[in-house]
Amino acid sequence: MARVYWGIMSRESMEYDVVIVGGGPAGLSAAIRLKQLSIAQGRDLTVTVLEKGSEVGAHILSGAILEPRALDELIPDWKEKDAPLITKAEEDRFYFIQKKRGWRLPNFLLPPQMHNGGNYIISLGNFCRWLARQAEELGVEIYPGFAASEVLYDEYGAVRGVATGDMGRSAEGEPKQSFEPGIELIGKYTLFAEGVRGSLAKQVIDKFSLNSNCDPQTYGIGIKELWEIDPSRHKKGLIQHTFGWPLDSSTYGGTFLYHLEDNLVSFGLVVALDYKNPYLSPFEEMQRVKLHPIIRKYLEGGRRISYGARAINEGGLQSIPKLIFPGGALIGCSAGFVNVPKIKGSHNAMKTGMLAAESVFDKIVDGGESDDRILNSYPKKLQKSWVWKELSEVRNCRPAFRWGLLAGTIISGIELWTKGIFPWTLHHHDDHLALQLASKSVKINYPKPDGELTFDRLSSVFLSNTTHEEDQPCHLTLKDEKIPLIVNLDRYASPEERYCPAGVYEIVEEKDKDGELKPRLQINAQNCVHCKTCDIKDPTQNITWITPEGGGGPNYPNM
Repeated sequence: MARVYWGIMSRESMEYDVVIVGGGPAGLSAAIRLKQLSIAQGRDLTVTVLEKGSEVGAHILSGAILEPRALDELIPDWKEKDAPLITKAEEDRFYFIQKKRGWRLPNFLLPPQMHNGGNYIISLGNFCRWLARQAEELGVEIYPGFAASEVLYDEYGAVRGVATGDMGRSAEGEPKQSFEPGIELIGKYTLFAEGVRGSLAKQVIDKFSLNSNCDPQTYGIGIKELWEIDPSRHKKGLIQHTFGWPLDSSTYGGTFLYHLEDNLVSFGLVVALDYKNPYLSPFEEMQRVKLHPIIRKYLEGGRRISYGARAINEGGLQSIPKLIFPGGALIGCSAGFVNVPKIKGSHNAMKTGMLAAESVFDKIVDGGESDDRILNSYPKKLQKSWVWKELSEVRNCRPAFRWGLLAGTIISGIELWTKGIFPWTLHHHDDHLALQLASKSVKINYPKPDGELTFDRLSSVFLSNTTHEEDQPCHLTLKDEKIPLIVNLDRYASPEERYCPAGVYEIVEEKDKDGELKPRLQINAQNCVHCKTCDIKDPTQNITWITPEGGGGPNYPNM
């Protein structure tokens, strides 16, 4: 089927039973479960997965500790199939640190949810690459390098699929010689598994008012480096977390340091995006915390080999929107199922994909194509699952920290030990509303990078292997081009220069027609690592992140 497209070229169309947007843990688990069910019942269900990265796993970034609960259910013989779960969790260490000192919390004081026995330290990107192979062996069609950029609706307003973005448009939006129009992928059902702050999921949530009866989602930014360290300092299976310095008592966050195989260590810092001080830079905080003795002793003498950043859902149960709409559903981090105190979300994302797949399969088998196309059984299945129980037991942990580190630690500790004994549910507020005025804030003087343990943004972005076709429309759009100067600069001292971990936003001075120097916001979109922080933290929500050409962005190895 072909459509006339802007009078330039026809846009081709492909039809499937199920279209899945996003090749992460949720999307791939949904695809695998759909094919498992169709094979078991002798049906020929067609399933496709669209992935905007150049390959599956290219844009995947997480700590990551995997709890294999969902994997055990999805692929019970994963060990025989050589799943890349190589390093078992062997030891947990949890520290409260100040600038020069640190105190280890005894493990017997840590609630059960914070112990990692039976879990694995993994590269989530490599795990997703393995899941993709399992899906393809079952007959799933996976298209990496194709970014879904438009939601398609039928005449009744139901989702009928998605379209991929055009390739070969100039920065002005004009077709170049290499122009190729996007492709329409039509499905009886469309599952959005784009991950945190997915651009199409955001549109669907808005169109169907899916978040009208839940709290705002709240987020953190996770900034991660992969190091190869001195073998004498490596402790395979060690899991270390810290909280406290360098963040102040009103800012939620902490570090992780995970010892994988082959002398590799994942190190990173997570900073909650409801922080108040516009002068705070999560990237700079991550660099200087490496100088702390508890962290430095492992990294010193090592070699940094990769870098990346990604936003993280932190809202939990009370921030999960309505999950279904005519023609599809939200799964995984497109909706937000991270267990914040457990510091894990992949197992929950996988399970939500599996449950949605079961609902889709039942609907198609029952002839759901001709009815309202609403997956009513999916949220019902979810609320009866271990995912819902797990999130319910920790629902007050993250919002308790709005009262500071001490109160948050006490309240969340009680919540964790009693598995959600409090009869109430605390609530969240929008992260972008948290910034206080620069005039009421204290400037933070960050040390210069030493090039051995600490680094600058541009050298870090280089390690993320980020590439974008430079002559393409900017995927970081402004609703009002005046806002960065009259609001962000004047009131908040241009926080986008600091909250972006990739140096995308920069205030530069240029001479006007009268020869006077005037500030201007320069957007270096080619640096973007697709973390989505700007879309979340901009104080007036003036920045909107849309998908660039497929295949652009970071290419994370082993992250």
